[in-house]
Amino acid sequence: MLDSCLRPQLAAEITLQPVRRHGVDAAVFFSDIVVPFKAAGVEVEIVPDVGPVMGTPVRTAAQARALPRLEPDQLASIVEAIGMVTDELGSTPLIGFAGAPFTLAAYLIEGRPSRDYFNTKALMYSDPDTWDAILSWAADVSATFLRTQILSGASVVQLFDSWAGALSLADYIAYVQPYSARVLDAVADLDVPRIHFGVATGELLVAMREAGADVMGVDHRVPLDVANARLGGTTPLQGNIDPAMLFTPWPVLRAHIDDCIDRGKSAPAHILNLGHGVPPSADPEVLTRLVAYVHGDK
Repeated sequence: MLDSCLRPQLAAEITLQPVRRHGVDAAVFFSDIVVPFKAAGVEVEIVPDVGPVMGTPVRTAAQARALPRLEPDQLASIVEAIGMVTDELGSTPLIGFAGAPFTLAAYLIEGRPSRDYFNTKALMYSDPDTWDAILSWAADVSATFLRTQILSGASVVQLFDSWAGALSLADYIAYVQPYSARVLDAVADLDVPRIHFGVATGELLVAMREAGADVMGVDHRVPLDVANARLGGTTPLQGNIDPAMLFTPWPVLRAHIDDCIDRGKSAPAHILNLGHGVPPSADPEVLTRLVAYVHGDK
């Protein structure tokens, strides 16, 4: 997976295939949130059926200080891949993305995906200096990764906080929001829309928006009209078809799509997509039919 992300021709081809096959309105750059780790020289691999696994967890101040900086010239393969993609896309937008600092820190501290994040949260509560060192490093890595994508041709970027739903609102504001704001602020001068998305973060929507987002991504757990109300009716939304619906009969999926669109009309603007990624076992023909339906082919 990581090798594919760092091979420009392969990354470009994988990015472009959904646009060619399904006719979606934008491409999402093929990458992974731990690609910047790999590029910087941090030992990490994506293990099948597990996810990102670190060579050594980072849990001390000394380990945090030893983390290597990510320099823009270490992302030359990303620049090359995005150039290939934008040459073919023409006026079709390319969405770049990066992992938010909390999610990156969770992988560093746990050493692998976790269901409870006990090590991460224990360090967060008990060792503020080490927490700050790790989150600051992660924020700078994400900022460098996003800036590189924008300067190379991405016209929208998304900050992706996979694991922020493990936090209470108070903990998010105290321990995480400043670092996500640091990332989003680092690209504010480049004048591209910034989407902020988290999984199971319905209670955090306002705080995540206040980190600096122009658009809030909403997963399938919160209806879009409810999310819009929580955000005061002022923020464009992205979301939120339930990926499980891809496995239902077409009339069931169609009704769910209609419901998402109708609820999204309450917001100032709405980008329709899945609430959280395409399951690997989903039928691609269903995705093609979904896109055609939304485009007006009833």
